[in-house]
Amino acid sequence: MPQDDLHHRDPRQLAPATQRNREPILAVLREVLPAQGLVLEVASGSGEHAVHFAAAFPDLVFQPSDPDPAALASIDAWAGEGALPNLLAAIRLDASAPRWPVTGADAILCINMIHISPWAAAEGLIRHAAELLPTGGPLYLYGPYRQSDVPLAPSNAVFDDSLRRRNPKWGLRELDAVAELARDAGFGEPEVTAMPANNLSVVFRRR
Repeated sequence: MPQDDLHHRDPRQLAPATQRNREPILAVLREVLPAQGLVLEVASGSGEHAVHFAAAFPDLVFQPSDPDPAALASIDAWAGEGALPNLLAAIRLDASAPRWPVTGADAILCINMIHISPWAAAEGLIRHAAELLPTGGPLYLYGPYRQSDVPLAPSNAVFDDSLRRRNPKWGLRELDAVAELARDAGFGEPEVTAMPANNLSVVFRRR
């Protein structure tokens, strides 16, 4: 088979933002994740985060997931290259689905999903996280948000407008609205960390 065909068939996707944000996210996760257990990543996308975090936390088992078949292929291709024993094969999971193919998790990660999906995905994520996590278990969210007490950064305003033009059901979410969902589901108040490029790390712990 010609080399060009091999390259063309490579299922690995590249997410440029991953290269920029994975180390700042990792720094927060070092303070958030348990010492041992299963970490479920919802909306793993390319799979680059899953490989990076699994390598950084060898005592944790990482379960990547995504609803998109192309993303699942990319995740498994990156995982195969890394050959990490604590990184499981990707599973198909739609955050908004009434049932998830998971029976429990010690921590849940969701990076850059809530603003690029309908609100029903955020509702499903938090509802299922409340069912799966133990008391004190963290739900870690990352991405841009609207905050009632912080002016929206111009770059985030432009990004929000572009998302809504692509799909009226997408867009930056009000952090207060996400926190209310979490509170109603049995989580405590959000632990918020400012991140590069006007993003936030938001951690909810199961009460």
